Formats: sequence, C-alpha cells, structure tokens
Amino acid sequence: MLSNIPITEARHELTSLPEKLAQQGGTLAITRRGKPVLAVMAWEHYEAILETLEILGDANLMANLRQGITEAKSAQGIDWESAKRELDL
Repeated sequence: MLSNIPITEARHELTSLPEKLAQQGGTLAITRRGKPVLAVMAWEHYEAILETLEILGDANLMANLRQGITEAKSAQGIDWESAKRELDL
C-alpha cells in the first residue's frame, strides 16, 4: 500500500515512520507540492527489491528460472526424492 505524506509532515514524523511502516506495510511516498519526491520503506522491503534486481540482471540465472518455470508448467520436472538423490543429499 502506497501512502502519501507531505515532506513537511514527514520531517516532523521521521522518528515514528518506521513504526508506521511496520504497522501499515508497503511504501510511503514523500511529496513536495503534491508530487512524489522520495520513497520510504522498511529495510526488508528494500533488500528484497535489490535481490530481485540482482536476479533480473543476471542473464544466466534468468534463463535457468525461465527454463524451470517452463518445465514446471509442462510437468517435466523431477520429484523431490529424485532431486535429493541426484544431489547426494
């Protein structure tokens, strides 16, 4: 959920923003003259975005992911027990 808050109000509420975000979830848009200028989010959300961008930026990893999705949709994958044996787990 994206909420908007004017920059002047955000300045006064800066120390309470972590609790508000934890309670409401999502991202907070800081606005100046009604236009968003900053985004504030929980650190875990930020890290998740960075991880997603890293995955999307890795061509090899994306190719493997697409292949896995295709195999899963067409039921070409292998069962968990077979995978564990193959990986010596």
